[in-house]
Amino acid sequence: MILAIASGKGGTGKTTLAVNLASVWGAPVQLLDCDVEEPNAHLFLPGRTLREEVCAIPIPQVDAALCDGCGACSRLCAFHAIAVAGATALVFPELCHGCGGCAMICPRHALREMPHRIGVVATCQAGPITLVQGKLDIGVPTATPLIRAVRRQLRPGMAAILDAPPGASCPVVAAVRGADLVLLVTEPTPFGLHDLTLAVEMLRQLATPFGVVINRIGIGDDRVHAFCDREEIPLLAEIPDDRAIAEAYCRGDLIVEALPRYRSLFEDLRDKVAEILKPAGV
Repeated sequence: MILAIASGKGGTGKTTLAVNLASVWGAPVQLLDCDVEEPNAHLFLPGRTLREEVCAIPIPQVDAALCDGCGACSRLCAFHAIAVAGATALVFPELCHGCGGCAMICPRHALREMPHRIGVVATCQAGPITLVQGKLDIGVPTATPLIRAVRRQLRPGMAAILDAPPGASCPVVAAVRGADLVLLVTEPTPFGLHDLTLAVEMLRQLATPFGVVINRIGIGDDRVHAFCDREEIPLLAEIPDDRAIAEAYCRGDLIVEALPRYRSLFEDLRDKVAEILKPAGV
């Protein structure tokens, strides 16, 4: 079972939901922090590091002695990472996605791929929770290859919770694609509703089942509720706007431990997820 937690905007409480849901899962579970530009699940789940692996993508290098400037590589590259200037090709590593197509198509074999580090994938153990976390190196513009490297750590037969990046762009798609269910976390504000609609459209394009969790109930209005009702989107949980929750978050404490009165809220959400996925045999 793969459960992804996403949102149309940042700061809605994805990580809060992910770490607390993992802590009440009741069985060994993987938590994959795919928000590789700002991973923070480890702040709430301290544990021992099992391993840390460097992630690299293949960047082409041009052999000027072989390149005749035919332009085949440049025409192939959808990201404009190669340009032909005069009699030889020029590579722009910051734009390269490491697909390897240019090296395959070059008729003179003038391109060879060299590994280029983009970040690390760290695996930690915090009780029954196996935390896998991607950490993108500073200045690296492309997060998607590192997200894929984090997802490759998924263990068959073990439940997994994926904490996706915010938004509705390529990194989010890379994180949630193939999930059995996505929980969209939002807040009852005009900004929350606007970005929720974008995330809903993305998941419908991906044909991925999803439900909504509303965080900070009490700070806004009921337009998110009306949207979910109108669009027939299941509303699976509501987390109140409680100062005690914010204080626990700032200390790096789990809500279910610091504020036991909220434990049943996350347990009920866990049970609803299991009920939704049961008919599919997940």
